[in-house]
Amino acid sequence: MTEEDQFGAAVRKLVGQVAHWTPPRWAASSASGRTRAELMHDLVQWMADRCAEAEGRPPLAVPRLDNDLALPDQLTVVAADLARFGSERDRADAAERINAVRGAFA
Repeated sequence: MTEEDQFGAAVRKLVGQVAHWTPPRWAASSASGRTRAELMHDLVQWMADRCAEAEGRPPLAVPRLDNDLALPDQLTVVAADLARFGSERDRADAAERINAVRGAFA
């Protein structure tokens, strides 16, 4: 399986795992003591930063929306950008991070 395939599979699995979550589930603490929403937003921001680097532009802050239910959508949008502009290494690193976040949510 290529890095792009692994990356796409990791994104689909994470989105499938969390797309149905309610606000209390997003607010629950993970093993690290941070909320699940914070972990997901950090992942989205990290991926957005890799996209900015790949595109040769300064990084921008990903808005932290009031509704955590938007986090899977934010991930999907940023993942599409990373798939388009990121290197194979970026996608492989992102797949590892995504899988680590999935593990933290288990």
